[in-house]
Amino acid sequence: MVTEILPTSLNMCNVPPMQGCSHSPLRALSFILPLALLSLLAGCKTEEVAAPAPDYTHQLGPGECALRKLGPNELPDLGAPWRVRDPNLTIALDASITWFGIESSKTKFPFMQVCTWQQAASSAVAFAQVLKQSKDEATFVATIKQQFDVWQTIGWNNKGTVLFTGYYSPEFKGSVKPSAEFKYPLYKRPTDLVTDPNNGDPKGRAMKDGSVQPWPARKQLEESQAFKGTELVWMQSPLDVYITQVNGSAKIILPDNKPMYVGYAGKTDRPYSGLGAACVEAGLIPKDKLSLSAIVTLYQKDPAKVQELIWKNESYVFFTTYDGVNWPSGSLGFKVTEKETLATDKAVYPRGGVVLVDTKGIDFGGKQQRFMKFMLDQDTGGAIRAPGRADIYMGVGPAAEILAGGQLAEGTMYYFFLKPEFVSQYPMPVAKKTADAATKPAGKSTVKPQKGLAPAGK
Repeated sequence: MVTEILPTSLNMCNVPPMQGCSHSPLRALSFILPLALLSLLAGCKTEEVAAPAPDYTHQLGPGECALRKLGPNELPDLGAPWRVRDPNLTIALDASITWFGIESSKTKFPFMQVCTWQQAASSAVAFAQVLKQSKDEATFVATIKQQFDVWQTIGWNNKGTVLFTGYYSPEFKGSVKPSAEFKYPLYKRPTDLVTDPNNGDPKGRAMKDGSVQPWPARKQLEESQAFKGTELVWMQSPLDVYITQVNGSAKIILPDNKPMYVGYAGKTDRPYSGLGAACVEAGLIPKDKLSLSAIVTLYQKDPAKVQELIWKNESYVFFTTYDGVNWPSGSLGFKVTEKETLATDKAVYPRGGVVLVDTKGIDFGGKQQRFMKFMLDQDTGGAIRAPGRADIYMGVGPAAEILAGGQLAEGTMYYFFLKPEFVSQYPMPVAKKTADAATKPAGKSTVKPQKGLAPAGK
């Protein structure tokens, strides 16, 4: 599922950072200390320097790992997520185990300094068995501590801090034929779109002379009708089209009330910029009032102005159809699970594994509460492109939209992988005959209304 509707003003949250174990180097002490000493000797008062704004999109350095292994005295509370477990966790575990049973999953491992494919696959099997066989909390916690290594994210700041947002699965009305009501298309993937064969990242546009050139920006593509004749489905408004693009997939109800499922099939190589941030910067929506519903209301009042802001996002997304069996589908090619599927940057975090998320969310009344759950890393998104970002799938429909819209909080997360000596005890189950998920379009299939709109990716 390719996600794009995210908070695009990523420093909105002023929650104090979660503290892990920092291994950031001390910098420029030879410069800082003499200045401080001179100020003290001179009797001067120095103004406090404001802490820099969080940079949740901070990228890893060359060879840097997004995870660090914890020692036995650094482990998080494992009993709390055990106490709030529900049947959905087993469903999500089964999806990951099925994915590990597909041959193409092996191409994603070994994963940097963290784990091999066998270790990752056996970890999902082991966690499912331990979860099922543990009679009480104490047994569960003791077994996990004995058999698993726990790895904490370094986050954006080397202290474990991650910004957690939320997303959900939307529905729109549409038609396979244009009409007065439906006249804004989603397009199929163009034949000259060039993407990386390994990770699907866009590379550009194939030219007749054999070169690969950058794509034009969104506005130029739309005004020139560059993809005329390759329409997949028609929607009611440019905003519906844009939300579907930034979301990466959608369920579209056709005039005969039959559903059509569309999903991500690629995008151009142009830069992304968020509609939410653009609305705030233009003074059209106050920062503390930014939400998907606020953007929809603004569009209803001034569609031309919102269209101009939409064009600021130069990236353009293409679609294909699904059979709906696995809708909404995550980046593993399997159905995502409510409050159990996590979306992360798959360039820095291993796929399919068990994750403990420790952050805050909201209830249906808008009251903030702790969100500490075991989840599965099964999805990704265009705005989820760094170790300091993650996205929680909240489900389908209006209720899920409320939870997703209110999910904007810092926290941290932990990955669980079997210690090497226990891997052989948990072989993969005999694989059922199934289609290779790698042949299916992998995109995030849900809307992220929380505080703005952010980019769809793969």
